[in-house]
Amino acid sequence: MNTLGIDLGTSELKLALVDATGALVASAGAPLAVSRPHPHWAEQHPHDWWNALAVAAQALRSRHPDAWDAVRAIGLSGQMHGAVLVDEERRVLRPAILWSDTRSSAQCEELMRRLPSLPQIAGNLAMPGFTAPKLLWVAQHEPAIFRRIGQVLLPKDWLRWRLTATAVSDMSDAAGTLWLDVGRRAWSPQLLQAGGMTLAQMPAVVEGSDVSGHLQRDAAVALGLPEGLPVAGGGGDNAASAVGIGATQPGQGFLSLGTSGVLFVVTDRYRPNPASAVHAFCHALPGRWHQMSVMLSAANGLQWITRLTGSDSEAALLERVEALTDAQRDRAPLFLPYLSGERTPHNDPHATGVFFGMDNETDAARLGHGVIEGVAFGLADGLQALRDAGTEVHRLTLVGGGARSAHWAQLLADTLDIELMTADGAEAGGAIGAGRLAWLALGRSEAEVCRPPAARALFQPRAERRAASAGRLERFRELYRRTRDLVSRD
Repeated sequence: MNTLGIDLGTSELKLALVDATGALVASAGAPLAVSRPHPHWAEQHPHDWWNALAVAAQALRSRHPDAWDAVRAIGLSGQMHGAVLVDEERRVLRPAILWSDTRSSAQCEELMRRLPSLPQIAGNLAMPGFTAPKLLWVAQHEPAIFRRIGQVLLPKDWLRWRLTATAVSDMSDAAGTLWLDVGRRAWSPQLLQAGGMTLAQMPAVVEGSDVSGHLQRDAAVALGLPEGLPVAGGGGDNAASAVGIGATQPGQGFLSLGTSGVLFVVTDRYRPNPASAVHAFCHALPGRWHQMSVMLSAANGLQWITRLTGSDSEAALLERVEALTDAQRDRAPLFLPYLSGERTPHNDPHATGVFFGMDNETDAARLGHGVIEGVAFGLADGLQALRDAGTEVHRLTLVGGGARSAHWAQLLADTLDIELMTADGAEAGGAIGAGRLAWLALGRSEAEVCRPPAARALFQPRAERRAASAGRLERFRELYRRTRDLVSRD
């Protein structure tokens, strides 16, 4: 028997077939594109997610028909914070506003004026990436649409509705809305009132390992699966990825190099530290929470510099970066990786990318090094924020698309001064975690299905690179301090 894990990412929808030990059987994916019709905007149409699911499902089913026929439950994972607005008949009212959309900075300030205690209840500062300020923006700029809202669904939960005809979210994803009392694991009347929303507009919330509904006929026919399969609550992308790599107990965690960059550590209780823009969320598993630092552009920065330099591929550019000598790297331009603003530790939606220190020797390889080093430095700022909150971090599993580069992994270990491990199947961690949560919904235990995957490689920090890295990190931090007020705040 298998379960099906569905992971709705920003750039790709991934599927994973997961066996009864929690191991990956097979996977498939379908690409997604982001629309940016105006500066600071990032949108996708929900129907594109359903189409991507159908494409990926057909591919996986055709390649592994027996494994597909053995599916007994479904789990969901997905990009957090996005707002899918539907009317009373569940018709989509406008394109979904995504986590990377930063148009609502003024509305964040308004939320804080309305409810100064918001960070203590929600476990987070009001930031443009979260869901609540997006709805305030809609209320102020698209009032006709706002008046028609019957319900707000998070991205993966809109897919759940298409699968089950039920409006349900899970604790970990709901914790990213600024409407959930994260300590109590329940919608907060105070937070909803501050955001101009009502409890009736919220989906029900369940634990990630609970059954949230059952596959209804139309969806079953479209996917080639039996009607009535249970669908687990699932998790936000990071919480599901943690389950996928076995980070289920306090102190365990991962570093994700996806579109965004995330440092994630499991905690046994609610430990908010919003002053440093550290996120405190519910885990996808009952009775656990997690702390998280987030930078908004990580592997996205590598994609950007690959396009900008006309390199054949990201892998080809990284080969050129790896060929640089240490002396060349130490003279490469510094790069502030804030292509979409920044969260931890700056909470600055207006922050921009900056190259500093270019000369006649600057080429694509040096620019590429500056970008991946800048991402490492941004993650070092996030790690320091976690440590300032009292979280001890010594070893993390490296996941996400960036984990494919051994050179980048070693650079991160040197910069962060911690051990990093890559693991088999970690690239599909969110989808595997969703599949594991589906097994838990069927009654399996965490000990049976949430074991860490086999280690692929271990990266130890190199003392001989620490001094050079520390000096460039301090210059990186000073560069942000010196340039932040030069950026337009409009």
